[in-house]
Amino acid sequence: MGPMVIVLAIVIVLAVVVLFWGIASTVGAGDRAIEDRLEQYTSGVAEPIALGKGEKEKGPSLLAAGVDKAIAGRGFADKIATQLARADVKLTPGEYVLLSITSILGLFLIGYLLFRKSLLMAGGAAVLGFYAPGIYLKIQQRRRLNAFNDQLGDTINLLVNSLRSGYSLLQSMETVARELPPPISEEFARVVREVGLGLSNEQAMNNMLRRIQSDDLDLMITAINVQHEVGGNLAEILEIIGYTIRERVRIKGEIRVLTAQGVISSYVISFLPIGMGLLLYLMNPDYLGAMFTELCGWIMMGGAVTGIIIGFIATQKIVRIEV
Repeated sequence: MGPMVIVLAIVIVLAVVVLFWGIASTVGAGDRAIEDRLEQYTSGVAEPIALGKGEKEKGPSLLAAGVDKAIAGRGFADKIATQLARADVKLTPGEYVLLSITSILGLFLIGYLLFRKSLLMAGGAAVLGFYAPGIYLKIQQRRRLNAFNDQLGDTINLLVNSLRSGYSLLQSMETVARELPPPISEEFARVVREVGLGLSNEQAMNNMLRRIQSDDLDLMITAINVQHEVGGNLAEILEIIGYTIRERVRIKGEIRVLTAQGVISSYVISFLPIGMGLLLYLMNPDYLGAMFTELCGWIMMGGAVTGIIIGFIATQKIVRIEV
């Protein structure tokens, strides 16, 4: 029991240290400096930071900078940077790695104390801590992508009107960046900055497509690139595409309304047994503890988890209708 106590004490100390570092670095980082570092990973071009009088550029902490240097050039670091850019999370890959470690250690400690020093449940909480940052990024990416797609129809309409009034394509994108709300204004403003730094329109828009994996955006960018190569009336092409996108968004909204009850039911049915099991374990661990000590209990737990996963996937497939 002695070595286990020592190991637990080390884990607790590491969790506290990394947790306090994560809070301090997240609060202290400047948004402009972080956005500039993020653009170095996403677009390959860093925009110079205009500092006011008396201001100092705020960078990552020494620990995060060391981790960034250690993982620079590795494949997983590039993937992390891409995922952070798609979610618009103002962190570097090193900061994300350290916050992931904080999540693992913190949830391990919480699980150990909450479930009455059960290493099995603490290990399960640590596994949840490993996946939690990735799940959060996926949720943020989906929200941002949905918001972008909802705004894209109006954006194309604004581009068409600007082109017909005599503006160039770049000036029309500046109008979008100035007049529309985020996230679409942020992406078009980044395209305008990249073109101003020397990238071609095609490269800058492809960078935006890499950050926003939208089929509708891909259709718009393809039409602009084709028109640039062969010529034609870009305003008329974009008007047809904009109408198609707006109709698709309208149909998707109707589908979401019709399938909302099924979506909520699938989440409730899937997570209700898990919540009830955790609640029973906290109320009476001896009663439910046999599920983790007997072979029959493990078989029952495996069958229950398998059934929940299969049922959740099946219900999600039923209610998710692609348009």
